Amino acid sequence: VKLICAVTFRSHVPLQQVQTIMTDQFGPIDLESPAFDFTFTSYYEAEMGTDLKKVFWSFERHIQPDALVDAKLFTNDVEQQFLIDGRRTVNLDPGYISHGNLVLATTKNFAHRVYLGKGIYGDVHLIYRHNAFHKMEWTYPDYQQPLVVSFFQNVRNKYRTTIKGQ
Repeated sequence: VKLICAVTFRSHVPLQQVQTIMTDQFGPIDLESPAFDFTFTSYYEAEMGTDLKKVFWSFERHIQPDALVDAKLFTNDVEQQFLIDGRRTVNLDPGYISHGNLVLATTKNFAHRVYLGKGIYGDVHLIYRHNAFHKMEWTYPDYQQPLVVSFFQNVRNKYRTTIKGQ
């Protein structure tokens, strides 16, 4: 599957440092979405403040689906490296894109999430049917934005091209 990462960050975060840590672990980034204002929820405001931005990265190397657990544990550790006064300045949400869906890793359990191990759950956030990604009842609003869905389509296309070439 194709590893992706959603990066929500405060404007003063040294994003290049975060990116370097991530690429040292997961290899080169092959696709990056434009950064956009993260205004879809107030969930992160108490911890991270307002004026948040978001960007998505796709990594060149493919992973096995079960590697998502360790990817989430790693990103949790990376977040800790950028704490200010005990509060996160960056939120990293890894996931993957396969032929049929986009799965996110999370530490929070809900009825629609499946336990993957080591305290990590998998959340099928988008499904791919009839040549398009489709939201689920619980899909976050930012994952429904045309810019984001288009990015995921590009990631899926790259994934399929790479798989066919092997």
